[in-house]
Amino acid sequence: MSLTFAILVGIGMGIVFGFALEKSRVFEPGIIVGQMQMRNFIMLKVFLTAVATGAVVLAVLNGFGFVKLAPKAALYSADIIGGLILGAGIALAGACPGTTLAQVGAGYRDAIFTLIGGLFGAVAYTYAQPALSKTFLAQGGGKIIFSDLIGIPYWIGALVLAAVIVLILVALEAWKPWRDEMGRDVDGDLPAPVSPAVRTQPAE
Repeated sequence: MSLTFAILVGIGMGIVFGFALEKSRVFEPGIIVGQMQMRNFIMLKVFLTAVATGAVVLAVLNGFGFVKLAPKAALYSADIIGGLILGAGIALAGACPGTTLAQVGAGYRDAIFTLIGGLFGAVAYTYAQPALSKTFLAQGGGKIIFSDLIGIPYWIGALVLAAVIVLILVALEAWKPWRDEMGRDVDGDLPAPVSPAVRTQPAE
């Protein structure tokens, strides 16, 4: 695959994902925090849809020989610890690395601080990475592709994965319809408690 074609494919997929991200309102802080609190599953549905779509596209491109797989090494300790730290940060900030840019574009002023913090974190990791590479965090199982573990071509495994995700999405939607989860309060805020002193008195 030429560099130009790769860039065009990346831009095209980015536009589609960005459009779906905005229309699904997943970038809203309340939706993100609600997912972390297991109160709604809109964020999970959107990201699973992105994984399934990416798997199908990559299966087609790899199956026809347009791209070659370049897997990264599986670093189990780093993945688990890093995932927990990232999850805690998402819950506290109400944003993830991808949605922060959408929040900035939508006018969330506090998202600018999240973006700055993320950039500082990336720079700090760059300087810390040589030292971290000498710890247990750098130990892993090497480069693993799940389809190689069961001895099937990647494109078949990717399509099977996409089909399984679709079944999970159907089950999630049947259990928690997105229209019910979105509701009237798209920001996900809980209603404020009503003080007994300010409750409406019955008419005499």
